[in-house]
Amino acid sequence: MTIPGIGPVGATALAASVTDPHQFRSGRQFAAWLGLTPLQKSSGGKERLGRITKMGDKYLRKLLIVGMTSLVRRAKDNPPTIDPRLANLLVRKPVRVATVAMANKTARIIWAIMTRSETYRADHQPALAA
Repeated sequence: MTIPGIGPVGATALAASVTDPHQFRSGRQFAAWLGLTPLQKSSGGKERLGRITKMGDKYLRKLLIVGMTSLVRRAKDNPPTIDPRLANLLVRKPVRVATVAMANKTARIIWAIMTRSETYRADHQPALAA
């Protein structure tokens, strides 16, 4: 519940649905399980990304997208208080695309928190790969 956009309903639904987060190799695989990753239609070395796959758990995906929609609405009302990544994304992309992108990012954060048994810290900087 410490993650922005995730409330008590979303937190309990995620905890109940994902009993073992270690069954996923990465945050991307977890986001793909939720149906939040883009569909790939690549051919001839040309990478084409399409709409989200929507192949996963519809309820969890909906909770994440609704939570991120609330963050986007809050961003429009009070811009200085939002995450700079969201502000940058809203400048470059349409609102619905930014909402789904933030839901994807949040799913990856959720996976990392669940696998490490930590709490969310907004100021956390990931370690750089050497």
